[in-house]
This record gives sequence, C-alpha cells and structure tokens, in this order.
Amino acid sequence: MRGPVAPPQVPLAASRAETFRDLVQDSVERLERRWPQLSDVDFLVLEVPGSPHESVPLGSAVPAAKDQPARIMIYRRPVEIRTKNRDERALLVHEVVVEQVAELLGLAPESVDPRYGQD
Repeated sequence: MRGPVAPPQVPLAASRAETFRDLVQDSVERLERRWPQLSDVDFLVLEVPGSPHESVPLGSAVPAAKDQPARIMIYRRPVEIRTKNRDERALLVHEVVVEQVAELLGLAPESVDPRYGQD
C-alpha cells in the first residue's frame, strides 16, 4: 500500500516548516490579546538570516517605514538547532517572539509577557 501515512488534516502530515509557522502563530495570537497593535505587524518565518552575522540571531525586528508595516522575523533553522523537541521549540519560539516585540515596542520583555523567562 503506497500513499501518505496520515491524511493531510492530521498533524503528522505537517512539515517541519508548517509546524514551526504554527508555533510562531500561536505565540503571536497569545500576545495580540494583550497587545492589539500587533495586528499591524507582519510576522515572518525565514529559514536563516539573510546576511552574515558574527553570532546567528534567532529573530529580528524592523520598525515600520512610510510604505511598509513593521516586521518581525523568526529564523527557523537557528531555533530548531538549539532545541531538542517540540516543547523546547515552542518555548524558545515564544521567547524570541516576545523579545522581538519588546524591541519593536521599546519595552522590556517582561512587560510584553509577564511570564517571560519563567518557563
């Protein structure tokens, strides 16, 4: 019997990239309840940072420009390399999203999410 092991609507069929995007989306949705202005921010998942860095960042934030909304990028591969399982990955993704939102808003991460760093 050939074919997929699970139907497409079952999580088993989701790629690592899709699963990662879902983790980012879950984190963003949690923060949007407290910070509704985040609905105007574009959250992007990229494989790796575009330019060489001394240390590889896990995410970055770009403020809004006159013709572009603010953007927060989360880099999938560097996050995946630093985590062993889905739970660790979800925690690290949320921390990176919180840190980038804090940078964009000019706040401390603990102000963006009071549970930051406690998990």
